[in-house]
Amino acid sequence: MSATFDTMWAELAPVGAHADGGYRRFAWTAEDAALREWFAAEARRRGLSCVVDRAGNQWAWWGDPDGDGPGVVAGSHLDSVPSGGAFDGPLGVVSAFAAVDLLRERGWSPSRPIGVAAFADEEGARFGVACAGSRLLTGALPAERALGLTDVDGVTVAEAMRRAGHDADAAGADREALARVGTFVELHVEQGRGLVELDHPVGVGSGIWPHGRWRVTLDGEANHAGTTPLADRRDPMIDLAALVQEVRAAAVRHDALATVGRVQVEPNGVNAVPSRVRAWLDCRAPGVDAVSAVLAELASFDPVRESWTPPTTFDAALATRLADTVGDAVGAAGERAPLLGTGAGHDAGILGAAGVPTAMLFVRNPTGVSHSPAEHAERDDCHAGVRALAAALTELTR
Repeated sequence: MSATFDTMWAELAPVGAHADGGYRRFAWTAEDAALREWFAAEARRRGLSCVVDRAGNQWAWWGDPDGDGPGVVAGSHLDSVPSGGAFDGPLGVVSAFAAVDLLRERGWSPSRPIGVAAFADEEGARFGVACAGSRLLTGALPAERALGLTDVDGVTVAEAMRRAGHDADAAGADREALARVGTFVELHVEQGRGLVELDHPVGVGSGIWPHGRWRVTLDGEANHAGTTPLADRRDPMIDLAALVQEVRAAAVRHDALATVGRVQVEPNGVNAVPSRVRAWLDCRAPGVDAVSAVLAELASFDPVRESWTPPTTFDAALATRLADTVGDAVGAAGERAPLLGTGAGHDAGILGAAGVPTAMLFVRNPTGVSHSPAEHAERDDCHAGVRALAAALTELTR
């Protein structure tokens, strides 16, 4: 198992690597195509059937989910944010294949099919909507809206899909694919230091905070930066500065997390007063009321919602069951793995909201940093995560 994990990890390392030490693996690009081919090759290597659903998500199956009933699926995503770390997403996919290898080494004969999944465009880095693949799969994101989303160059999702060889005309909710998933377990690097503080290599997810993304458009008047008096300017960058300050202050007042993390400036010239600024706001909190309160304070900026994920509480009985199983698997016999909530969104949350019994496992991140090249997980902890995931799959396919 260790050797196969390490080999897969090394094979993925060059794909989308950037000079700053991070990764740029965006949906429906050449890098995405390389990742998809890697996934298909790993499925073939194991004799697993590999299928792509209408939303563009990839599935590799050990067993027949159509003939033998819905299966237990493990996986995550392979795309990244701009200059993201190596672990967010790929750790879950690589660990799922490695867990299948470990079960086969042990001679395990599952009572239900086992699947490995790689969801498309989880980060939403190119087209702006997070968990787009799982949202489209479940119907949470209507096909018409999904296909019309554009990147910074004006390329639509539909155009990008077609260029990548995917049938955009058939894109949409895929009830047949979703019906094959009886239970979903997503392993993910922790995006914080909870497990560091608890001195445990692997934890079990208890829930996901409500979170969303909003777009703000600030209009001004283009003009010459060297000749236009300050008093005569309609500079939307001043409004942007006010927005950023208001977002931070409102988040502090309501015990929320809110960030203006993406900006587009037109015409984006050094010596020109901008004519328009678009900014994207991410807001999340332990409760819906806190998010709503932050947005209420920003009403004068007229934020337009682009995506919203309600709070997800993972099945408590399933989480407890896996916490006991995981504790034993990582060498803490009789010790339950810690339960952790998270403010980060995941495909597991989307599937959970669609009625699929869902659980998450988190692998310790010594830096506590994510969406950055500093994101990390130690090799031994990654291997512990594979053992934990294999134990979870064993428990769920007895």
